[in-house]
Amino acid sequence: MAKKDASVEEKLKALYELQMIDSTIDKIRTVRGELPLEVQDLEDEVAGLEKRMENLTQEIEDLETEISNRKNSITDATNLIKKYEEQQDKVRNNREFDAITKEIEFQKLEIELAEKKIKEGKFLLTAKQEKVEESKEYLEGRKIDLDNKKKELDEITSETQSEEENLIKKSEKAAQVIEDRLLTAYQRIRTNARNGLAVVTIQRDACGGCFNKIPPQRQLDIKSHKKILVCEHCGRILVDSTFDPNYVEEQVEEKPKRRVTRKKKAEA
Repeated sequence: MAKKDASVEEKLKALYELQMIDSTIDKIRTVRGELPLEVQDLEDEVAGLEKRMENLTQEIEDLETEISNRKNSITDATNLIKKYEEQQDKVRNNREFDAITKEIEFQKLEIELAEKKIKEGKFLLTAKQEKVEESKEYLEGRKIDLDNKKKELDEITSETQSEEENLIKKSEKAAQVIEDRLLTAYQRIRTNARNGLAVVTIQRDACGGCFNKIPPQRQLDIKSHKKILVCEHCGRILVDSTFDPNYVEEQVEEKPKRRVTRKKKAEA
């Protein structure tokens, strides 16, 4: 049926059917709960931990290279000291002797500085290696948590995916009868409503969404199916309760009238 050919009653029924379908989809997604977000958060955390591990590993390699270079500089300085000491035995004057002595002292200072840097480097190296071990252990634990969450999500998804896909198709089919302007309004109300209800029935003379009382005349207008009416309090679209397949008309049981008997006056 074309959208423009549908009567108001048919549009209202289509809206309510769409709401029922979408509410069922919402329930299915509620079963999944926060799992997709938890999985995403764990994936981000694992990626961050792996990047941190890479950085720590690189820092350790840089420290090891620096320590190795410092050791090489000590070896070079030691060799230079030996060379200068040999030259001291062959000097011709005090000026040359003093110059070589200064070079020897400079190389000894270089050795002391290198040894200090090596000591500091080894301390940092030990600390970073401990961090790597801690991070590795923590990372493995988070990976296990991630695998468990993924399995849990996959199990729930596999159980409900087929049903959800069928409901989405039904939702799209129900939407075909509804004109675009009305469908846009429905989707906007659904987005803003906390429970996702955009179309509700009247329950005990009140809106099924916000539970505010609906005036009797407005209830009659809603039951006539002639106009699309919304709740004056929450803005939800109101439909007749008879649209609900589970609706049972309330029967008001009449109380039996009490028989009043008059006692005849006793004759004097």
